[in-house]
Amino acid sequence: MKNIIQTLRTNSPFLYGCIIFILLLAVISVAGLILDERTLKGVNVWIKPLKFNISTAIYMSTVGFLITFYPYSRLKTRLINGVVAWTLLIEMIIINLQAARGVHSHYNVSNPFDGILFGMMGILIGVNVIIMLLLFMDAIRLRLKLELMLQIAIVLGWIVVIGGSWVGGQMIGQMAHNVGVPDGGQGIPLLNWSTIAGDLRVAHFFGLHGIQVIPLFALWVSNSWNVKKLAKFMAVVIFGLLYASWIAFTFYQAKQGLPLIALS
Repeated sequence: MKNIIQTLRTNSPFLYGCIIFILLLAVISVAGLILDERTLKGVNVWIKPLKFNISTAIYMSTVGFLITFYPYSRLKTRLINGVVAWTLLIEMIIINLQAARGVHSHYNVSNPFDGILFGMMGILIGVNVIIMLLLFMDAIRLRLKLELMLQIAIVLGWIVVIGGSWVGGQMIGQMAHNVGVPDGGQGIPLLNWSTIAGDLRVAHFFGLHGIQVIPLFALWVSNSWNVKKLAKFMAVVIFGLLYASWIAFTFYQAKQGLPLIALS
């Protein structure tokens, strides 16, 4: 973690500054949870920005760190980091603004202003999906400054992230995240994944964090397993396929209207 922070500060100071700002928004969200009793569909208005602030800060840190292993010019690296920083910063500002107003940020087209903000969010995320595709294709096409096993893990990670983003598109298509019941109702604490119906946010969540989980597993295997390189390579590939299968299962389960965990 110390190495990641130092790398971000040195190579991507603007991205690093945006990450710190978004983490400050997360702190404000925690304060909102304590001080603000307003709810939307039974959930405190600050739960969503808290989750998004933390998840986005992790994703931005991941991109800023992993891109240092790509054989990019300094200009290209700064350009990609700058686009990621600006688009996701604006995205988080919108989500936090809507929480402060006590209205939904996603699927909210109840009036022109909220509809414009939701449309902006879609465009901003679309730009980031294009960057994901670029980083995925270059991880296949180019030789990264890493051992091959870790590069394969990054490729698998991007595949899973792109799949998770596709699930996000499915939610936008139906203008809801629940399947079988309206959004809201009983959910897992904090995550709020439905416990009474299908919830596409489960597959979306695990998909978007594949770019951290799979490379971290590969790093652990590389540093801790005293076996041949081929065995390590196969372990990483199998883990990546199992992780992708888990996401496919949670997506299928949600589309059948079934909750990940039924508590009622």
